[in-house]
Amino acid sequence: MKSPGSDQVRPTSDRLRETIFNILLHAYGNPVERANVIDLFAGTGAMGLEALSRGAGFALFVERAAPACAILRANVRTLGLECAARLLRRDARKLGIAPEGEKYGLIFLDPPYGRGLVPPVLAALQDGGWLAKNALLIIEESASTMVRLPDGIVLAETRRFGQTQIVLACAERDLNLARPPGSSAASALRHKG
Repeated sequence: MKSPGSDQVRPTSDRLRETIFNILLHAYGNPVERANVIDLFAGTGAMGLEALSRGAGFALFVERAAPACAILRANVRTLGLECAARLLRRDARKLGIAPEGEKYGLIFLDPPYGRGLVPPVLAALQDGGWLAKNALLIIEESASTMVRLPDGIVLAETRRFGQTQIVLACAERDLNLARPPGSSAASALRHKG
């Protein structure tokens, strides 16, 4: 895979990426299998491409920077994944309305650290109808940054790895009728499988 020659793109390290996918497999019942995935602030596409290699059905890569988009396109082509991937060159805070029938169950969000980008991106995902019911969100952010989640997205857990935190959260849209009182989509998802 190609990677950037500058520090404008900060790909998730191989070790952290492997750890995240192991957490998804062992603690969350492998939500990757056949999932529709969004990789926001995609950079080289490492998270979405890893998801595809582990059985995801489709990956949408959202990236604004032209150089990163060129690298991402080349990586998708090199891996022969053109039919399972699409690149959307756009500011992740301005996603707009999801195309009809497109809902995503696994969301990777890895913005530049400490810039307050998580809340507006989560709002764009919710407002645009991008999230499937029970969607699992994996948010990578600086360990020193407080990650604020909007109503409708519930914290499942936070794990710290050095200077990085991984926040796992679950979308809870219209799920209250399907669960007993006091339970949450996050705890149901974490214990399934």
